[in-house]
Amino acid sequence: MKLSKAILLTAPLLAFSYAHDSLADERRSVLVPLPSLDDFTDGDGWGVGLGLGVEYESEYEGSDEFDFEFDPAGALQWRTGRHLYYFAGEALGWRGLVSDAWLLEASLGFDEGREESDSSDGDLDGLGDQDEGAEAVLQFRRDLSDQWRNWIDGRVIFGPNGNRALIGYGHRFGTQTDGTGSEIAVVAVFHDSEQANSDFGVMASQSSASSLPPTDLDGGYRSIGINYNYRFNLTPHWQLFGEALYEHYGSDIADSPVSRNDYEAELGVGVIYVF
Repeated sequence: MKLSKAILLTAPLLAFSYAHDSLADERRSVLVPLPSLDDFTDGDGWGVGLGLGVEYESEYEGSDEFDFEFDPAGALQWRTGRHLYYFAGEALGWRGLVSDAWLLEASLGFDEGREESDSSDGDLDGLGDQDEGAEAVLQFRRDLSDQWRNWIDGRVIFGPNGNRALIGYGHRFGTQTDGTGSEIAVVAVFHDSEQANSDFGVMASQSSASSLPPTDLDGGYRSIGINYNYRFNLTPHWQLFGEALYEHYGSDIADSPVSRNDYEAELGVGVIYVF
């Protein structure tokens, strides 16, 4: 999918969000009013959302192949005071407001890794399958303005194939404070050498099996990306959400023989029923 095509596909979603800013359901009281943080609670107590999303995305990191994927959406949440505990798909986590301006989050999920069969064209043949296993994420967000209009974000991800770190800046559009609306963020990604070589390196044994040249990568800068999130309450119970992502790789990653593209892209939409 070319970047111009991704922009054309995203434009209607952007226009829809601006056209409906004034129609948002302001009755819900969420922990933090950011569309990227799904919150189905309304003050203390349980919050449950169930739905389905469809994504058009790169088949694997560095792929020039794109395909559609259907995924369940939503979460089971429990909120007490400034703390929210959740189970969402394959992740179990907590997020809490330690002050009006600081949000912390920790979660334990599952990294499915990468399989040779992820490439429809056979571009991963001979590289073997990545390990799968538990993945831990620690995150902070710092509000830079009143009501989370601008913020900085930091994350570290510890996985079975190495570790990553992300630092970003985000802005929320609109006047909603119920978790709907839209936001955009710019994120820089870094990884250690284990993660770099797991995703884009080629060991000697893999080189013999795949005919790709041996490639050993150092840790450091991985990519710069831009991410757009949208959330709109169609009714008090039905919620529409959308996401668009473009991530541009650094030169070391783009030059890897595993990379067939110098970017990764994703466009997704879905609906959730909020109980």
